[in-house]
Amino acid sequence: MTGQAPAFSRAAEIDTAAQMVSLGERLAGLLAAGDLVVLSGQLGAGKTTLVQGIGAGLRIRGPVTSPTFVIARVHPSLVGGPDLVHADAYRLGSRAEVDDLDLDADLATSVTVVEWGEGLVEGLAGSYLAIGLEADRPDGADPEGAADQPRVVRVSGFGERWQNAGAAVGAALSA
Repeated sequence: MTGQAPAFSRAAEIDTAAQMVSLGERLAGLLAAGDLVVLSGQLGAGKTTLVQGIGAGLRIRGPVTSPTFVIARVHPSLVGGPDLVHADAYRLGSRAEVDDLDLDADLATSVTVVEWGEGLVEGLAGSYLAIGLEADRPDGADPEGAADQPRVVRVSGFGERWQNAGAAVGAALSA
């Protein structure tokens, strides 16, 4: 992350994949065009599942799947809202490679969610949400079998956009 302090930080335990999707839907209700969301967490922690919920909440076209091999995918809105740009920085090794994706070209009109983006994409926007997912399983455990294992979701808001959003994010986490 950048050196700036978060405007807020909230956490909750999520027990199932269905709850993770539901959380994503609730968070989508707080997101607007121009928002950047940076996701971090180990393999199988639920990052793509959370994005599926965000996509459902934004009412976008197409199934949300991991963009690991295509790097970035644009999901147009079905209701005139912001599109969802879903990117995966797992295979990217530098900020220069992030710049090559031109994620900032769609940033003003879309909600941009970047998996594995910590330390690479925060500079794309003056404000962003950082969401860390921590699955409680030993290293080497099968991430595919972990969909319904508890994990802690930590949401921190950075920048002016998120200055007064702590209560709303906390409500989304606890609903």
